[in-house]
Amino acid sequence: MYEAVHAWPDGDSTVARLAETASEYGYDGIVVRNAQEAGRDRASFADIRDETGVDIVAANQITSDDPQRASGFVGNYRERDRLVIVGGGTNAINRFAVEQERVDVLAHPMRGDGDFNHVLARAARDNGVRIEFDLSPVLRTTGGERVRALKSLRKLRELVEQYDAPFVVSATPRSHLHLRAPRELAAVGETIGFDPERIEAGLAEWDRLIERNREIQSESFIEPGIERGRYDEDA
Repeated sequence: MYEAVHAWPDGDSTVARLAETASEYGYDGIVVRNAQEAGRDRASFADIRDETGVDIVAANQITSDDPQRASGFVGNYRERDRLVIVGGGTNAINRFAVEQERVDVLAHPMRGDGDFNHVLARAARDNGVRIEFDLSPVLRTTGGERVRALKSLRKLRELVEQYDAPFVVSATPRSHLHLRAPRELAAVGETIGFDPERIEAGLAEWDRLIERNREIQSESFIEPGIERGRYDEDA
């Protein structure tokens, strides 16, 4: 299972500190959402992996209110990073993300003024875009804000389950102090109607995405419909 984190300077803890804590909690790896800033020296990711035994995965989370601008970022990051995540929160960006096969994850779609409906759930399913269940508002807010977050997440769960849309789960840590063990997240998941097994499946889905993208990006990957040796024959 993996957790997707904001590392320093976007967050409060370094990649190394987050990886160390993730190891203590039993995670196999962490997805660094802001790898462009946190991992300018990508070689250091390998060193941290060797020291902690935790896989470090480079990702970039795109934040933009303009779908056209977001599309440009997706094109820039798609070939370079293992995961491309689009930060949701407006109806326009949510719709843009689920309609793009090049997008891996739509993060926090219910944040801000964002909404999610059956049309978006179907598009996410058809395009293989994972919908993120961001549990951070449940873990780190109180009162009315927490109540609203629970209501939104319950609605999101109902739509995802009804239309069989793929999903991931995260506590969206911005510090090593925000990390929670999978069993703790499973307990939070029960408050929005998820069985513990479904929360674990959402954490494991990060792993499946990563392995899929590694295969696609490997030199040995042959695109569907392209026969091995075809280009030699045509030469």
